[in-house]
Amino acid sequence: MESGPAIFTGAVFALFGAGLLAWTGIRVRHGEPVAHGVNRVASAALATLVGAAALVVGMWCFTRL
Repeated sequence: MESGPAIFTGAVFALFGAGLLAWTGIRVRHGEPVAHGVNRVASAALATLVGAAALVVGMWCFTRL
């Protein structure tokens, strides 16, 4: 019974993290800003950090099954 919420939560975090990392990578590769009005390096670094953290949390949720 408890594995259902862990699977859902892990999938949400993993999809969000992967999507954010992919979006950030595409924006950086094209030379476009990740966030408007913010330093490009800082916004790309922060988005990468948050995306990686979301992936780690998603994988942690999957280990709780």
